[in-house]
Amino acid sequence: MNTRSERGILFDVQRFCLHDGPGIRTTVFFKGCPLNCAWCHNPESKSPLPELSFHRESCIGCGECKKACTHENCVHCFACAGACPSGARTKIGYESTVDEVIATALRDRPFYGQDGGVTISGGEPFMQPAFLLAVLEAAKEHGLHTAIETSGAAKESDLLAAAAYTDLFLFDIKGIPGETHRQYVGCDGQSLHDNLRLLDAHGAKSVLRCPIVPGVQDNAAHFAYLARLAKELRHVTEIDIEPYHTAGLAKAKDLGRTDVFTVENYDKAAFRGKIEREFLPLLADVGVPVSLY
Repeated sequence: MNTRSERGILFDVQRFCLHDGPGIRTTVFFKGCPLNCAWCHNPESKSPLPELSFHRESCIGCGECKKACTHENCVHCFACAGACPSGARTKIGYESTVDEVIATALRDRPFYGQDGGVTISGGEPFMQPAFLLAVLEAAKEHGLHTAIETSGAAKESDLLAAAAYTDLFLFDIKGIPGETHRQYVGCDGQSLHDNLRLLDAHGAKSVLRCPIVPGVQDNAAHFAYLARLAKELRHVTEIDIEPYHTAGLAKAKDLGRTDVFTVENYDKAAFRGKIEREFLPLLADVGVPVSLY
């Protein structure tokens, strides 16, 4: 495979990340996701193609966007974003090469120490399996620690191919498989968790990353399921409990999304306290560290 020929669509690269795997990380965000999580924190990741974002509060009404556009209806040429002097209109998503991704990681390498490295996130990285594998192969050529954040929405063959070049999977557990999972995520979740078991059977290390949304996963049954899952799997190294936050709401608004999930009168500190008191004790005997973010 000629890894250098692969190209992919990203929407961000964040440097010096501390919560995307061990140590200091360079986190590369792939665009595109087949799921439809109601609480999505990165709504700009859903579409596999570049999108136009409009932050109305930044618009100064200069009209430069209209002057730049030659189309009656939007065809996503992004001329308006290029002409906008205030940054109110921006293009979300851009093409990148393997070499460009690795070059960024190598600039950060002096800060990685023994534990840090590159994390591929999204979206769902397995929406671009060839580009993902090419980035992982190139990272390993340079001796970099690699991690993938995934929901498990992938073909088995793609998972196992990537696992050969991946040191750690950050595996999102969005709920107990079944109807509630289908209601809030868009699928029943069984195949996702089967893929987690597949990776575990092949010796892949994983961290279970568990969003907890009021009215969805904040119940004893969900935490009992997490405990059973962690005990069943042989290569889970940690469980991360991640209380719901509202960071995705403004981004969804800027993208023109109207189907935005909201939690009325949400108080993150109070919700975090509830999780700590009522539910973390249910994970006390799982045998791996449990972190509450």
